[in-house]
Amino acid sequence: MSPSARATYRFVISISLVSLFADFTHEGAHAIMGPWLAVLGASPFLVGSIAGGGELVGYLVRFASGRLAYRLGSYWPMVYLGYAVNMLAVPLLALSTGLWSTSSLIFTERIGKGIRNPSEDALLAVASRELSSGRVFGIHELFDQTGGVLGPLLVAAVIAWSGNYRLGFAVLAIPALVALLFLTRSRSLEPKREEHVQMRAGRLPRPFLIYLGFMALTGLGFSHFLLVAYHLEKSHILSAAYIPLVYAVAMGVDGLGSLVLGRWFDRAGLLVLYLFPIASLLSLPVLFLVNTAWAAWLGMALWGIAKGFVESMTMAGVVRLVDEAQRGWAYGVADTTFGVAWWLGNAIMGGLYETNILFLVVVGAIFSLLAIPVLGLVSPRTFRWSTRWPWAWTAWDPWCWAAGSIGPGCWYSTSSL
Repeated sequence: MSPSARATYRFVISISLVSLFADFTHEGAHAIMGPWLAVLGASPFLVGSIAGGGELVGYLVRFASGRLAYRLGSYWPMVYLGYAVNMLAVPLLALSTGLWSTSSLIFTERIGKGIRNPSEDALLAVASRELSSGRVFGIHELFDQTGGVLGPLLVAAVIAWSGNYRLGFAVLAIPALVALLFLTRSRSLEPKREEHVQMRAGRLPRPFLIYLGFMALTGLGFSHFLLVAYHLEKSHILSAAYIPLVYAVAMGVDGLGSLVLGRWFDRAGLLVLYLFPIASLLSLPVLFLVNTAWAAWLGMALWGIAKGFVESMTMAGVVRLVDEAQRGWAYGVADTTFGVAWWLGNAIMGGLYETNILFLVVVGAIFSLLAIPVLGLVSPRTFRWSTRWPWAWTAWDPWCWAAGSIGPGCWYSTSSL
């Protein structure tokens, strides 16, 4: 490994440690937000609206923050501000007294993440020049979801011991402060952008615009954990203490899966993203129709795979489609597109939950299925017949997957989209 690659690797590890403690904080809170809202008397539609609405506001902020980072000529102001808002909102949930104050803090926490995410992703994209995009985003997501496992486990232990949701939120002040401390170290390790690369906004490439359609459809069909947790609580499938544990399993699958998928992504490119709508689709009937404990654990593992794509592989895909000068802007647009769709999808799902859970599953599955051919339009070569194995679509050739895109029948190169 060259000296510049080692320096870049140190930066990726440093910013990933920030994300570890940040996810420790907000994923620990998310693990109990659904049951807490149920305790406060929220309806299924309200839970879906709060979950989706919080994500919507957070993702809309990403559109503006990505553009503002471009105007400032620096990503770091948005990163600092976003982490501060994101981290401080969580422990304040311990002081919330009703649905209005709780919902406001949920929205505030999402806004903080929305402020920081496009700039943070753009910084990681710069690092991908040395280490490859799949590897960088895979490592980052592994650290991210290590915190995503530890946070729910801590909260589960606190609730099992005390039965007090407020105490569960309060203890998360500790990892929040640690995340902010690590953040102060990361900037000094940032890899330098090439001098000729100037951040700019403007017309985005056509393949990227089609890619936005794929992200929108997957967002429409991807259930939010708050709605899932609400269902697990109301249906008495799992006790309140076990819901954070099942969420921790999902975060563990998310992190480990992202590391593996990141290596595949570096070899096979956007082909790996076909697994996103498939995992999301499969999770719906298992979570909402099979009301048993084992189905909850299996469904959340599938949900965790899909979540890994949201946080890492779809962001790595932007690196393949947009040049470095436009990535801060592109990440803001991509995040906002997915967020608006996710909000709308969860509002629809929340309403369908009250009517007929089967309708929720069917509608979510339809959106996920529609996303598959749209991804094919981003790189039409995806659907060509294999030259050596004419009986199989290249995208599904098991030899290609097993050999990391270099097996028999794999017509595409490791540099393909």
